[in-house]
Amino acid sequence: MKLTFFGGAGTVTGSKILLEVNYKKIMIDCGLFQGLKELRIKNWENIPEDFKELDLVILTHAHLDHTGYLPILVKNGYSGKIYCTKPTKDLTEIILLDSAKIQEEDARRANEHHYTKHNPAKPLYEIDDAKLTITHFETFDLDTWNVIDDQIKFKFVNSGHILGSAFVVLDVNGKVIVFSGDIGRKEPLILHPFEYIEKADYLVVESTYGNRNHTRFSVNELLLKYINHTFNKGGILVIPTFSVERAQEIIYLLSLLKRDHKLPDIPIFLDSPMGVNATEVYFKYTDRHKLSDADIKSMLSTVHLITEMNASKMIVNNKDPKIVLAGSGMITGGRVLHYLDKLISDQKNSVLIVGYQAEGTRGKALLAGDDEIKFFGEYHKVKAEIFKINEFSGHADQSELLDWLKHFKEPPALTLINHGEPHQSQAFKTKIKTVLNWNCTVAKLNNAYYLDGDL
Repeated sequence: MKLTFFGGAGTVTGSKILLEVNYKKIMIDCGLFQGLKELRIKNWENIPEDFKELDLVILTHAHLDHTGYLPILVKNGYSGKIYCTKPTKDLTEIILLDSAKIQEEDARRANEHHYTKHNPAKPLYEIDDAKLTITHFETFDLDTWNVIDDQIKFKFVNSGHILGSAFVVLDVNGKVIVFSGDIGRKEPLILHPFEYIEKADYLVVESTYGNRNHTRFSVNELLLKYINHTFNKGGILVIPTFSVERAQEIIYLLSLLKRDHKLPDIPIFLDSPMGVNATEVYFKYTDRHKLSDADIKSMLSTVHLITEMNASKMIVNNKDPKIVLAGSGMITGGRVLHYLDKLISDQKNSVLIVGYQAEGTRGKALLAGDDEIKFFGEYHKVKAEIFKINEFSGHADQSELLDWLKHFKEPPALTLINHGEPHQSQAFKTKIKTVLNWNCTVAKLNNAYYLDGDL
């Protein structure tokens, strides 16, 4: 058995793990690279030969860095199945269609305004490619073994990261390999917490926060603090928001603040077609989260859900105080750029970062204190106040990751650490060796790892 990391190694993006076993090639996750330019250009490279021989793709969850390469795979001839949970299929469809739409719009804008070196600029893939990709999906329930062939079976186990997210557990001739995907918090805001797994002969585990623990401040109090601060300035609070999970968490918290009569009397908008659609998916799967019918009703009465472009333009051009949630969460694209175009150069406004910001993203640049950021082909002076709430993270921190690992009854023969910046992964490796005394290594990009020969 051989594992090759074509992404998600030495970085938190582009997750693609190729498993070769019993003459089969199975891809675990198939994500886009985001962030640094040297990573993003990998999306444009010729598809690896191994990818042309794939038998199956299995997804841990719907996020773009785990699913966004799928239309490229299909566009290049992949005709096999894509396995996932039911909510993951619904969310991935929304995410891929939105990704294709943004790419088409970005290419069109670049060509119209001539801020591209390419003539003409083209999208990575188009909406039709995304639609075709969805036809390859097949869904499965949690905690049920499913047969791939007479020697390989798999099951999904709740990982608590986003709606539908799951650990992938593969049994090959009685040997078990577990892929963590992204692991959620031990006590998530709206989801059920991750489940423990007792057995793994081989384990691939993420390390996004492998080097530190989240602080334990009240998220409600921090959110209200920045809302009131911006309202008292007479400004607009812009929250670049991940459309899946983070948007729903923030709307839930805002609804609690409203119920407690703590919010100032200002309108709140979720201006994101993808965010609105994802929120509807959350409300559809009531057994997969902790929200009650009363919670959902309160959330819907708290926030104006915006999808139409004309309505979005009116809100963008209105300078009255308000709270705006808009994608993308790392400010790599989406409607949030139109708000920042109008608002980021005015000091009475605020930008609140509520999620992980990968290297090379505009969100990372704002947190680093850059005086200007570039989008729409121009540089924009940053005069708005920039704030950050770390407590919103959907990723387990170091202590939560260790808690999950400690529930394995025996150490895996080998643990491969991925999905982390180098210092995060190395710190987590050291911690695992020190606390658990496990055999582990940090996965490297494009490296092949040969596992036990008796498989």
